Amino acid sequence: MLRRFFAPIARTPPIAERERLDLRVGGEHRPVLIRRSAKARRYTLRLKPATRELVLTMPARGSMAAARDFLERHEGWIAARLKSLPDAIRFEAGSLVPLRGEPHRIEHRGGARGVAWVERASDGTPLICVAGAPAHLSRRVADFLKKAAKADLETASRLYAAKLGVSIKRITIKDTKSRWGSCSAQGSLSYSWRMIMAPPFVLDYLAAHEVCHRREMNHSPRYWALLRGLCAETDRAEAWLKTNGSGLHRYG
Repeated sequence: MLRRFFAPIARTPPIAERERLDLRVGGEHRPVLIRRSAKARRYTLRLKPATRELVLTMPARGSMAAARDFLERHEGWIAARLKSLPDAIRFEAGSLVPLRGEPHRIEHRGGARGVAWVERASDGTPLICVAGAPAHLSRRVADFLKKAAKADLETASRLYAAKLGVSIKRITIKDTKSRWGSCSAQGSLSYSWRMIMAPPFVLDYLAAHEVCHRREMNHSPRYWALLRGLCAETDRAEAWLKTNGSGLHRYG
């Protein structure tokens, strides 16, 4: 008999069934990812700069009506945060894209042989030249940058591993959104290919950062002492990434 006085308990959707809401901000539709959490006591909203994705975390038993009301009340905050993000820059002819910290202009050379290469214009402007049909230009620029990132990170990682006297295994390049690099317990390293757009001292620092995890799989004071002893640019690179890192996701 008592059952009639209790509202049914809503099941928390499994991760594979996360809900989404469509929000209209500044005349544009913005999808919002809904994450229910058993630990959440209130509604919280964040914007991922890398993906420009809105994520709303809500209590496990929260209602979608309350979630929408929360979003609509914070529409001004959302609009301001979106406006503060740098404009996206496509890989297309004429775009300026940093390579090892130096802006390069993409130039299409449709009738040329090859795929993609670097040269300087007559006025000294650094260029990323791309051959082939215009439809392939964006992919070829991305492939060129990823190949350059793999080469530079491989060289830096193996150099630091030799200095520390540790072994490393496979090195892979990905397009990670939350971390610039990682090191597995088995010694495999993974990096964001976007590091090739940062100045060389930042890329070198990241390689040293991950290689040091072969000695210390943590971020303890002992780890940071080891890293600073291996890479003198640690603090400078950390400051650069904190200030400029999210901007690397605007390209491509």
